[in-house]
Amino acid sequence: MTRKSIFIENIKKILKNVTWIDFSGPILILIILSMMILPLSAFFLDIFFTFNIAISVTILLVTMLIKKTLEFSAFPIILLFATLLRLSLNVASTRIILLQGHNGIFSAGRVVEAFGHFLVGSNFTIGIIIFSIFIIINFIVVTKGSGRIAEVSARFILDGMPGKQMAIDADLNSGLIKEKIAKKRRLEVIREADFYGSMDGASKFIRGDAIAGLLIMIINILGGFIVGIVQHGMYFAKAIKTYTLLTIGDGLVAQIPALILSIASGVMVTKVNISQNVSKQMINQLFINPKVFLLSGLVLGILGLVPGMPNLIFLIFTASFLFFSKYIFDKQKKEDNHSHIKVKDKKTVEATWNDVNIQDLISVEVGKNLLTLVDSKEENLLEKITEVRKMCAKKFGFLPSYVHIKSNLDLPVNTYKIFIKGIKIDEWIIVQKKYLAIDMKKNILKIKGESTIEPSFGFSAFWIDKNMIRTAKAYGYSVVQPSSIIATHLSIIISKNLSTLLGFQETQNLLDRVAQEIPKLIENLIPDSISFINLHTILKNLLSENISIKDMRTILETIIEYSKIHKNVNDLTSEIRISLSNSIIQDAFSDLNNAKIMKLDRKIEKDLIFFLKNKNLKNVDPIFILKLIEATKRSIEKQKKIKGSLVLVVHDSLRRFISIILRKHFSDLTILSNLEIREFVNIVMINFICIE
Repeated sequence: MTRKSIFIENIKKILKNVTWIDFSGPILILIILSMMILPLSAFFLDIFFTFNIAISVTILLVTMLIKKTLEFSAFPIILLFATLLRLSLNVASTRIILLQGHNGIFSAGRVVEAFGHFLVGSNFTIGIIIFSIFIIINFIVVTKGSGRIAEVSARFILDGMPGKQMAIDADLNSGLIKEKIAKKRRLEVIREADFYGSMDGASKFIRGDAIAGLLIMIINILGGFIVGIVQHGMYFAKAIKTYTLLTIGDGLVAQIPALILSIASGVMVTKVNISQNVSKQMINQLFINPKVFLLSGLVLGILGLVPGMPNLIFLIFTASFLFFSKYIFDKQKKEDNHSHIKVKDKKTVEATWNDVNIQDLISVEVGKNLLTLVDSKEENLLEKITEVRKMCAKKFGFLPSYVHIKSNLDLPVNTYKIFIKGIKIDEWIIVQKKYLAIDMKKNILKIKGESTIEPSFGFSAFWIDKNMIRTAKAYGYSVVQPSSIIATHLSIIISKNLSTLLGFQETQNLLDRVAQEIPKLIENLIPDSISFINLHTILKNLLSENISIKDMRTILETIIEYSKIHKNVNDLTSEIRISLSNSIIQDAFSDLNNAKIMKLDRKIEKDLIFFLKNKNLKNVDPIFILKLIEATKRSIEKQKKIKGSLVLVVHDSLRRFISIILRKHFSDLTILSNLEIREFVNIVMINFICIE
């Protein structure tokens, strides 16, 4: 094959994959440039003027009918082309007016003639006024407003982009959406930002077009006046009338499509992105309330009775508004009855997964009278509960789940209940419009008020009026608001149920947080060193004995170090406790230089170690266990009398077994192994637990 034939074949292949749509943009640009450069006959000018009006109306209708702005994301570039088309028509019409205007009003085509004669009645003074009004409406009202909205929208959209992207990433990480949907939503965010950024610039085209229309009118009138008198010897009055009418006709032909496009631009930037087009939004939201039309009709009726008013017209509108009010009211009533009948007639409703209610992890149910504590600025229960969650995060190293506050009309009006996983943990009664004076120092002086027992720590307390607050504080009482009582009560319950509240989701969130601070530490942690389930179990083991897990660096480093030695989760937990012993001891002892501890009697400890070696701990005599519990109770009472720490130190191999038995009965008791006691703890007294 020759080079010429190869070239032709390549051209054919390229053209085969190209449609007429691909050529529409370049062809339009060529037409626009041609109209600016080449002279047009009046006939072609009529065609292009008509096309300009048609395309403007089409654009306006599209903006009215779309439901979301991104459905017409090409609007800015279409706006640019439409503006250029109109300006090129202005150039072409100016050329033909100045060249052929002396021949009469027909010289610029039938469209210009119609607008010059019919719309302004061949009166160029009225024409100038009408044209000026069009300019004012377009330039000052529509264009300025839509331009400002586009500017503000672009700024808000760009400022909100990081937040939207983070929300998408959060939904993706939590498993709410898939990667494909996340990519689609990210693309929509970018397209939205691009659109409003482009609209901010495109609005300047319309503004400039309005200014250009005014300047072109002035140039046409002055230029035509000079050409008509100097070159064609026309009389002054005839030149003024001819060229002014031609200019006004030309200006109106251009300004009407310009105004239509300005309105379309305003519709686009003011559109609210809901699943309805503009027409449905306006009708559905305007004609929704029959009371509005009833009141409007009454106002019009009153105005219609004023002497001198066109009473008949006002009364017609009054009757129309009252009719609309009755029509909308009847329609809404009929729809309500229809939906009621439809639900009533429907004997069976198919069960769906939406009928499944996921149980809240933490919830507080309040009686009717306590709802004011949630919304009250003074009480602000929601804010205090948020502070409780933050305090738990700082103290124990993980953020508890959201606390759901629910209204329960079946509860006594002043009662609240606290639930963990749907199980009621505790409840209490609040006295409305009273404050709780708590006797934390065991005052002998009593104050006037209803006596009660504070729910969190069991202190005696009194419900007092607001005017008694100063007196109560002077007597040494601590005075708190009802919302603070609920928040403190919730805090205590959360601290006693930490291991229950740490779920798989919370463990994953904790690992994600550690990954932000110490990414290398967890890079190969799971599953190389430990499985996710075993890690979760270890953290629950620590929290079950009120040991904070905020030192995740030490916990994870210990797991990495000992995971190959200890395969058992409980053995790993023991190693972690030893690594965390410094912080455990500081929490357990109030005075490290004067530590008074409890220990098991040597015989009891020896027998238990023997059972442990023979793996017969499950076969320990139940009577022996009961005696051990009673002996521990006596030792704890003795510890309180001598103001010692509620700390029991046992052999390392027995620590977990003793903890399982005793902490069910003594939640305040801290059980340490002998390996967890450090040299800086100065033990001054040992209280032995002996079975009688």
